[in-house]
Amino acid sequence: MKKIWIITLFPNYFDSLINFGITGSALRGEREAKIEIKTVQLRNYTPKDYKGVDDSPYGGGVGMVMRADVLKEALLKGVVQDGGYGEDFRQKLHIVFPGPRGKTWNNEYCKDFAARFSVLDSKDLVFICGRYEGIDERFLNLYVDEQISLGDFILTGGEIPTMAIIDSALRFFNGVLGKRESADQESFQSNMLEHPQYTRPKVFDGVEVPEVLTSGHHQNIEKYQREEAMRITRLHRPDLLEKDKK
Repeated sequence: MKKIWIITLFPNYFDSLINFGITGSALRGEREAKIEIKTVQLRNYTPKDYKGVDDSPYGGGVGMVMRADVLKEALLKGVVQDGGYGEDFRQKLHIVFPGPRGKTWNNEYCKDFAARFSVLDSKDLVFICGRYEGIDERFLNLYVDEQISLGDFILTGGEIPTMAIIDSALRFFNGVLGKRESADQESFQSNMLEHPQYTRPKVFDGVEVPEVLTSGHHQNIEKYQREEAMRITRLHRPDLLEKDKK
């Protein structure tokens, strides 16, 4: 069973990831993929003489910083001990922190990430969800293996990027999607957007489904869809086409 651990102040954030959609069905054991998400409530690991998970920063500044000792306690007890990983847990876990220093997440990065961690004998994943002004630099340096950024904008915490990373990466895990081609034919594959999609009714507000799609001629349909993918990409994301020229 592949395990994905999430250390967070708000475990309920991840109910929607588990309870809905294609990835949710995989996480509930309803698909071929064997994946389990386990959340760790960070507040359960604060020192007995201290109530919070954060404190004011040394040197002054606005906001609060998440404490390294609390994060370490949650990692060692909530993940390593409860998961039975033992003293050599660094050889069995890959610890991820979604943050602004990381490489920007995109489809190519997503596929590489999934390839590294989708196989059962690869490391289990641990996500650290930051809050406030960030987390103590010492924890980042000593325990985090990889930082990932969704882009150049600020969110209030690491829960949303963690869900985005997990949801997008799981689509490339074997046994998650019903048909392997589903992931291969979606937008951003081959540096192009996906071709337009149509379904019933055949005529909607006076606009009919393109005739070629109802012709049953598979070669013509494939040719049409390739041309439409190119047209849509050129119209909306010409920068993707420029990548192929480099």
